[in-house]
Amino acid sequence: MSNVLIVDDDDQLRRSFEKLLLEEGYTVNVAASGEAAAVLIKRGAIDLVILDVRLPGMDGLATFKIIHEFEPKLPVIIMTAFGTTETAIEATKLGAFDFVLKPFDIPEMLALIKQALEAGRFMRSQVDLNPASALTEGEAIIGTSKPMQDVYKAIGRVSPTDATVLIRGESGTGKELVARAIYQHSLRSQSPFLVINCVAIPENLLESELFGFEKGAFTGATHRRVGKIEQANRGTVFLDEIGDMPSSIQAKILRLLQEKTFERLGGRETISVDVRIIAATNRNLERALEEGRFREDLYYRLKVVTIWLPPLRERAGDLRMLIDYFLERYSAEMGTDNPGITNEAFSMLESYPWPGNVRELGNTIQKALIFNRGAPVSQEDILPAIKAMKRQDGPHGCEEDQAILDWVRKALTAENRDNIFESCLDRFSSILIAEALRLCGGNRSRAARMLGLSRPTLHAKIEKYSIRCETSIIKE
Repeated sequence: MSNVLIVDDDDQLRRSFEKLLLEEGYTVNVAASGEAAAVLIKRGAIDLVILDVRLPGMDGLATFKIIHEFEPKLPVIIMTAFGTTETAIEATKLGAFDFVLKPFDIPEMLALIKQALEAGRFMRSQVDLNPASALTEGEAIIGTSKPMQDVYKAIGRVSPTDATVLIRGESGTGKELVARAIYQHSLRSQSPFLVINCVAIPENLLESELFGFEKGAFTGATHRRVGKIEQANRGTVFLDEIGDMPSSIQAKILRLLQEKTFERLGGRETISVDVRIIAATNRNLERALEEGRFREDLYYRLKVVTIWLPPLRERAGDLRMLIDYFLERYSAEMGTDNPGITNEAFSMLESYPWPGNVRELGNTIQKALIFNRGAPVSQEDILPAIKAMKRQDGPHGCEEDQAILDWVRKALTAENRDNIFESCLDRFSSILIAEALRLCGGNRSRAARMLGLSRPTLHAKIEKYSIRCETSIIKE
C-alpha cells in the first residue's frame, strides 16, 4: 500500500488526517517540521508528501525545494490557508502536484491523493521494452512480432527529441505504456509527466483542468488555480483520447503547440510554457476531419510523428509471450507460484479475436488466476472470463441477427479497416439513436427513455455523431 507523509505543525489536524488515511488503507508517516520531513524522505519509501506551507523553522516552500531536488518525481500536494495561496501557486509552478486550501473537502482531498499517487507511479514505474523472461519491477511492452519491432524503433528514435507524438491504435493496445516509455527515455525524464484523459473529465471542467483559471472566472472560482499544462512546465503532458476533445478546447491546444503560450480561464495574461505534448486516440481522426469534429490544423500539428500500435490479432507470435508475462506478473502480485496454462486453454485463447486487445488479455488471465486453485490454468478457468468466445459461425436464429452479421462481415472485409472495432460501434450507435429519434418524432426525452439513456448522455451522443432527425425538428 502507498506510503504517505503528512507534514504539518498542527497536532490536531495531523492526527485527524493520519487517522483518515489509515482508515483508507494507506501507510502514514508524519512530521511536524520541514527538517523532520527531509530526514524521512531521504530514508526513502515515501510515495506522496502532503505539505503545509506555514511550518516552524524551514517553511513549506523551502522544504518543497529540498524534496524536489532530492526526489524530483515524488508528488507533493501543498496545503495552504487562504492568505498564502501565492506561495502555493509558486510551488506548483516549480513542480508541486497541486495545492488545496484549508479547510479542505475530505472526499475531494482523497480523490486528489489518488490522482497524485497515480501520477507518481506513472513517473517512477519503468516501462521496459520487451524484457527478458524474468519479471521486471515495472510494467512492460511485450512482443517480438514485426509490427512491435517497428514500435520499438519508433520509440527509440522519437524519445530523445522534443517532437510532438501522436499514438494511434485500438482500445487496449497499450498507448499509455508507449507514452510513458517515450517520456522515460526522453531528456525530460526528470521533469513532470502528467496524464489528462480528455473523455474522463466533463467538457465544462476540462479547460480549467488543462489551463487553470483566475479568481472570479466563474461561480466558485474563489482563488487562482494553476492548470496541468502550467504544472508540467519543462516536462511532458499526455493527452489521452484527444480524438474526443471538445472543439472549443482544440483551438487552445493548437495555440499551445504553435506558440507555447496560453491564457488561464478568465485571465488576460499570456503565459509561456515549455512542455512536450504526447497525444493518443483510438478514433478515426480522418473521419472526424470530414465530419467537422476535429480541426485540420490541429491534426497536422499533432501528427509530427505518428506511432501506430497494432491490434493483438495482427501480432503473430506474441500471444504466448504475453500470456506467460501476465501469468508471471499476476501470480507474483497474488503471492503465488505461476501455475502455467494447459494446451487446451492456450488454444482457446488463441482462437479468440481479442477486441479489447492486450488489456482484455491481461484482465482475462488475472480473473482466471483469481479463481484458479493452483493447477495450470484450464479451459474452465478461462470460460467465465470470456463469454461466448467461440461464436465462430456468428449469430443464428432470426433475420435481424443475420442482417447484423452480414453487415459486420462486409465491414471486416472492406479495404479501409482502420480502427474497425470503434468505427462499427460508432456507426451502429448513430443508426440506433437516429431511428429512436425518428420513432419518437424527434422528442429527445422520449428517445432517451426508449434507449435507456439519460438526457445529457443522449445530448452528447447526438452532438458527437452529428445526428439530425429527418422527419421533424428534434424537440427538447
